[in-house]
Amino acid sequence: MSAATGYDVEAIRADFPILSTRVGQYPLAYLDSANTSQKPQVVIDAVADHYAHHNANVARAMHKLGLEATQAYEGGRARIARFIGAARPEEVIALSNASEGLNLCAHTLGSRLGPGDEVVISVMEHHSNLVPWQLACQRTGATLRWFDVTDEGRLDLAGAEREGLINEHTKVVSVTLASNVLGTVNPVARIAAMAHAVGAVMVVDASQAVPQMPVDVSALGADLVAFTGHKMVGPTGIGILWGRYDLLAELPPFLGGGEMIEIVKMDHSTYAEPPHRFEAGTPPIAQMVGLAAAADYLDGIGMAAIAAHERDIADYALEGLSGLKGLRILGPTEAVDRTGTISFTIDGVHPHDAMSLMDSRGVAVRGGHHCARPLHERFGIQSSLRASAYLYTTREEIDALIDAVEYARDFFTGRTMTAGAGAGRHH
Repeated sequence: MSAATGYDVEAIRADFPILSTRVGQYPLAYLDSANTSQKPQVVIDAVADHYAHHNANVARAMHKLGLEATQAYEGGRARIARFIGAARPEEVIALSNASEGLNLCAHTLGSRLGPGDEVVISVMEHHSNLVPWQLACQRTGATLRWFDVTDEGRLDLAGAEREGLINEHTKVVSVTLASNVLGTVNPVARIAAMAHAVGAVMVVDASQAVPQMPVDVSALGADLVAFTGHKMVGPTGIGILWGRYDLLAELPPFLGGGEMIEIVKMDHSTYAEPPHRFEAGTPPIAQMVGLAAAADYLDGIGMAAIAAHERDIADYALEGLSGLKGLRILGPTEAVDRTGTISFTIDGVHPHDAMSLMDSRGVAVRGGHHCARPLHERFGIQSSLRASAYLYTTREEIDALIDAVEYARDFFTGRTMTAGAGAGRHH
């Protein structure tokens, strides 16, 4: 337990069965939570209990199980609304993942675009917040523009203002709240004010933020916010799109099918009010149950406490990694306005090679372009290694990471291992 904060990381880790895994002789150091988080037993139990005792489709069956499933699903919607500070549950749309939510934004807002209009994103976007807007612009003749980043890995707001990036032609601005590569936390409220000043809609990809820090959508300044369940200790197969209700009520459907309709005739249909207008077909029912349990779990710890722990881990990791020769950290090198996601390269070592060798020592990181290839090209590299911490990450796991990075560097470059490497650290 941290004496300063009272944050008991060991007690938290005991809630996650998978964290007791060993890789050969090494304990697992799971540092890939930006990819997907691990699940506490309470979430696993909630999903299993639903399937075992309450499984039915929602809004279709009026029998006991159907009523229980509907109550659980709509109760989960209300729970997520409270978790993110939504004004009403009807602003919360349940989808299969955040990518579907961002595609919904691009498709429905794309119906308003035409030649001469502009969509603004950033070079640090995940492909899920890049490709849908490319497609929307290709369909409509609109122009895609983007924020650059500074060498430190922060949005170049000064350059954007000089160039008039957001202007009278801008119809949509869509940026990430926190980068999945750099860990950078962006000033979304400031950007939203710029967007709204010219009448543009502000979309936010919060997949790397909602799990890590307090996010109040009512105070964020955004009009639409997407995030995913599996990164916030919840199940896979569910993503959330929050939107201002008045905006959602104006948008056309994204997908057609059961339950998103009001009246269906052979030659036309009318559509349900939000959120059901955007939830065609059987929704992620058990996943919503699990996500509600995840929200309960995270709130039980406290999102502010989780954010503070992640800052502490990021600071510790940045200090240790920055002292290694031949290593280049991408993004901010201080734990200020950043999450615990840290990407880096090792001189002369391909990330996939390093990742595989590190895995043999129990250290689970990701190697590749992390679905952000243009950002890597901006920094003149093809790919990187990424270590991403979360609420259950310990300093000992960061020590294991640093030792594994040194081991991989020395193994692949022929260097002699430095004295004490692999023996644990106390910086």
